[in-house]
Amino acid sequence: MPFSYKMQKSHVFSTFYAPRGRKRIYELGMQIAQLYLSPFDQIIGVVGEAGSGKSALIKGMFPGLELTNDDDGVNVRPLPLLEQDEETGFFSPHTYHLDIRFEMGFTSAPVLAAAILKAVHRGKRVIVEHFDLIFPFLSQNANLLIGVGEEILLTRPNLFGPEPGEIYDIVHNSLLYRLMAHTAEDLTELFLSTEDMERAEHDDINHGFIISFKDKTPDVDLEDLERKVNELIAQKISICYLDEGHVTIGGKPHACTGPRTHVSNTGEIIGFRLLKNFIYDSANKRYLIVGCIGENSEENLKNVMKLNPTNMNKVAPLYEF
Repeated sequence: MPFSYKMQKSHVFSTFYAPRGRKRIYELGMQIAQLYLSPFDQIIGVVGEAGSGKSALIKGMFPGLELTNDDDGVNVRPLPLLEQDEETGFFSPHTYHLDIRFEMGFTSAPVLAAAILKAVHRGKRVIVEHFDLIFPFLSQNANLLIGVGEEILLTRPNLFGPEPGEIYDIVHNSLLYRLMAHTAEDLTELFLSTEDMERAEHDDINHGFIISFKDKTPDVDLEDLERKVNELIAQKISICYLDEGHVTIGGKPHACTGPRTHVSNTGEIIGFRLLKNFIYDSANKRYLIVGCIGENSEENLKNVMKLNPTNMNKVAPLYEF
């Protein structure tokens, strides 16, 4: 009986928030590899749109793996998967990577599918981005299927599914909320002081974001902060990738660890709202700014308030020993 079957016999789905920023998504990739990856997995299928963080997640799961291409460009040519007949003896890869959407610009899908199956037959592992595009040409599903959108979905398909297209539909429809939330988070940062941003940390919630601060609240009026951000949204300011550590907002550089995860202009953000109170996280001694986006942002904030009524503006208790 395969190890993966014993390990996750009753596993259906696992869901994680898709974090923003390379460091956090690398760390999540390592966690996923430790918890869900089996040494017997031969096809790892990854689905999701360009810029959703698929490549970063793969780098976290497989440190040291040379991706054939990523958002920065082409890394390896010719495609190693198509050069298997040239490999001899000990000096051959155990793990291959390919981006189906990119490779289909040069090679037909049936040829790529045949190369994947050949590698599997030889006992190799193949990591396939945009797996939903090649699945119709394969005779088998992925051993581990990962979808990247607003959330990261993991599943081990069986004879009854799920199929890659089902996972793609889920993550494709949710990705816009992640892009809106990250952009709104960056706009919020524009009105925080340098001192506050140096001690700020980031967390995720559904259709929104959290900016946390240790020990004391930032010196900012949350109602005024929401108004200022909504003014920028109304101006439909362009947001562009600058480099791996920055975006430009209205042509001005802004530090960002997830520069590809944005809407193209602020006018695409729908329903931005800030909770008008700081939430005190007593377990971690930090204060939280909570923001939501989307059609139901106001309702989502009301739900946050219901869950945390006693922690609004609550000051950390002082203990004497």
